[in-house]
Amino acid sequence: MDNKRKQRVNVTVKGGYEPAVVELQRGVPAELTFTRTSAQGCLDVVHSTALGFEAQLPLDEPQTVEVPTDQAGDFDFSCGMDMFHGKVVIKG
Repeated sequence: MDNKRKQRVNVTVKGGYEPAVVELQRGVPAELTFTRTSAQGCLDVVHSTALGFEAQLPLDEPQTVEVPTDQAGDFDFSCGMDMFHGKVVIKG
């Protein structure tokens, strides 16, 4: 396996997250790029305690966060008010 490759996933933020479930391989560096395309709701922040990130999401400005992939499992992320949810599934 080439350890220099990186998993990259684009997530559109518009009334929720699309895709809402992101699957990644364990042990391969990964990043998620969130792009908020709608000003409605409380989706101007995305955070995950389990994955250790929080990002402001200005309208129509992609924001990239690094995702640790050292452990397999399901890890939640959500908006700032915890009303909208997504999940990162890291497969071992």
